[in-house]
Amino acid sequence: MNTVKLVLFVCVENSNRSQMAEAFARMLGGSAVEAYSAGSSPSGVINPKAVEAMGELGYDLLQHYSKSLNDLPDVEFDFVATMGCGDQCPFIRANKRTDWALPDPKHMSPEEYRGVRNQIRENVRLMLRDLGVVVPG
Repeated sequence: MNTVKLVLFVCVENSNRSQMAEAFARMLGGSAVEAYSAGSSPSGVINPKAVEAMGELGYDLLQHYSKSLNDLPDVEFDFVATMGCGDQCPFIRANKRTDWALPDPKHMSPEEYRGVRNQIRENVRLMLRDLGVVVPG
């Protein structure tokens, strides 16, 4: 029986890293994944750099919005990745959790930003495979 995997990505502002991770989980995981992202102190906006970086890969990040941890469903996630929020990341129920020590790309050049984006894509690809989700490519 193949059940949908619940995955969550958390950073501070929910405007860059966690948004891109949610997008990649949706892109790579398809219907096998229900992806969420949230911030411990959400900015309320998606960084235009993130919109541009994901647009380069054919994903419209403008369909997302910056969310608080309080906006999440009260469920136990199959996987949670935190990204640089340290002590600001509260405990979230999950079968598996990790911290992706990724730098905050919001003030990076476009080239550096793409590097962080690409690392997030690879992290998501590996995470999905670990969860037993068939990933294209």
